[in-house]
Amino acid sequence: MTTETRITAAILLITVSTIAFGGLSLLMQLVRRIPGYLDNPVRRGLWTAGHAHAGVLVLFALVALLYLDRTDYPGPVLMLIRVLMATAPILMPLGFFLSVVRPSDTRPNRLILLVPAGGVALTAGTLLLGVGLL
Repeated sequence: MTTETRITAAILLITVSTIAFGGLSLLMQLVRRIPGYLDNPVRRGLWTAGHAHAGVLVLFALVALLYLDRTDYPGPVLMLIRVLMATAPILMPLGFFLSVVRPSDTRPNRLILLVPAGGVALTAGTLLLGVGLL
């Protein structure tokens, strides 16, 4: 594994602590019955989706990085794939969370557009990695 890939993996592993803290925050909102979460199905659904996407996408990116250095891509393409794979687990959850920040929000704001932006990063990164492995 190259140094760059190892550093990217280390950064992704460090983000797991923020995902755990987010899960604890969601749990505390349920246990403490905090208004604006339980009584707001849009906010609850988007925050649940944000937390789930963060966990799954970080794991996916870590697994994908194991294959990255097995491609014959030059350095700049490898860096692009690393950035794309690390961007998706950041952008998508941010879009879910920030689109309904206020407890009174019943509709997502424009920051929900971070979700498809993260999806584009994920798609591009996985497509490039898949082609590179062929």
